[in-house]
Amino acid sequence: MAKRKRHARIEKARIQPQSLSKEQMSINGEVNYIIQKAQESDARLVRLDNLVFFSTETGDAWLLDTEDNLALCLARDGDRQPFTITETAVKFAIEWNADYRIEGDRFIVAERSGRVRTILGYPTREILRARRGRGNPGE
Repeated sequence: MAKRKRHARIEKARIQPQSLSKEQMSINGEVNYIIQKAQESDARLVRLDNLVFFSTETGDAWLLDTEDNLALCLARDGDRQPFTITETAVKFAIEWNADYRIEGDRFIVAERSGRVRTILGYPTREILRARRGRGNPGE
């Protein structure tokens, strides 16, 4: 019997969505989780109210505030980036360093330094779904 050739498929990674209740919320816990997934090249998306955490197969991880279009890069190419997040049992504070917008399949980041980057291959469709709060972010 002849062996079938495997053809390389190019497609976006399937995002594994998660939603957590307020009792399960820990910003720093989710940050560590999504960075770990990025380092494992595991694409994930987690929504906590108006916050979206996502990782990519290329090792990037981000935290987004979908209400105010704020962005914080947590990891790039698997390397944890410097950031400041303060969390207590009743509140948290995030030092955002960029704004973002999505145009089609383009994820556009405007950093506070003035640098603007356009990134392709991010789960823009899933981010927009989570942003609209429609059901499960991975639907």
